[in-house]
Amino acid sequence: MPNLSDWQRRTQLPLRILILAALSITLCAIEPASAQSSPPPKNTQAKKQKSANPKQVRTTVNRPKGTSKKEVPDRPSFANAMGLRNQQDELSLKSSVAMVIDQQTKEVLFEKNPDVSLPIASITKLMTAMVVLDSNAPLDEILTITQAEVKIYAKSRLSLGTKLTREEALLLALMSSENRASQLLATNYPGGLSAFIEAMNHKAYALGMTQSSFTDPTGLLASNVSTGEDLARLLIASYNYKLIREFSVWPDMTMVINKRPQVFLNTNRLVRAGDMEIGLQKTGFISAAGRCLVMQAKVNGMPLLLVFLDSVGTQSRFADAVRVKDWIESYQSGEPKPIRRLTM
Repeated sequence: MPNLSDWQRRTQLPLRILILAALSITLCAIEPASAQSSPPPKNTQAKKQKSANPKQVRTTVNRPKGTSKKEVPDRPSFANAMGLRNQQDELSLKSSVAMVIDQQTKEVLFEKNPDVSLPIASITKLMTAMVVLDSNAPLDEILTITQAEVKIYAKSRLSLGTKLTREEALLLALMSSENRASQLLATNYPGGLSAFIEAMNHKAYALGMTQSSFTDPTGLLASNVSTGEDLARLLIASYNYKLIREFSVWPDMTMVINKRPQVFLNTNRLVRAGDMEIGLQKTGFISAAGRCLVMQAKVNGMPLLLVFLDSVGTQSRFADAVRVKDWIESYQSGEPKPIRRLTM
């Protein structure tokens, strides 16, 4: 078993990433769809009215006076600064990093900059969810939003004093990318936030994610970095958790906050549209990371792992996923030919 110094040495990041990370103290980053209050698409709304339970939230709190709503300063894309956005590929993807992997055989079918470490934004929450579930903490335990969560990010409908079960917080973190919900899960971990971050990094190392590093549970910090290959390993591992699979593809959730029902939507429009057979997904965005997306989805009956980092444009990461779907569907049986096999 490697000692701690081995782990520290192998998870060192490229110097250029550390230099850029030092410039990013605060970042703007909440998933755009999590802030929407419009109702979900008709085809998903009716469905979730029937099945929306884990324990539909009964939370009613009032926003305290003086709650900050200031915006977090913008920061440039790391990939853009590294010149990755200028690189072309045969699928004309808009993402700076992309991978397509056969989940069953671990064969790499397509790759673009697979070994470049970049900020991953809210894709971090998949690791957060695994660490929470690994702790076996009771999912029905009531947790309360405190100043520790409020000060992390001002833009949230989970105001000071909101009470959630751990299960509800996990659902909002995975489905709607709620940053305060993610922070709430970490601060209520045995040993507190520092122990949680340590557990995230040890989990990453155990999964073979040696080019990844985690410094917060939300993904707001640009120092949360990974590669396309490491994120494929993260997808493989998180797919083994039933709740992560279920909650990440939950279309919407209604909560009562400030005496008003609030609709939280899934941040992935492909989930809400229902056009792809998605088994697990997570989106992410901060300016330093660009638009990010990881998914497990079946195309032509083949379970695929899809990774897209630093996609340019609000909808381009989803368009990249559709391009890959069309590409796979255009091939006959036995194609496309694998490039190599992902080492585990």
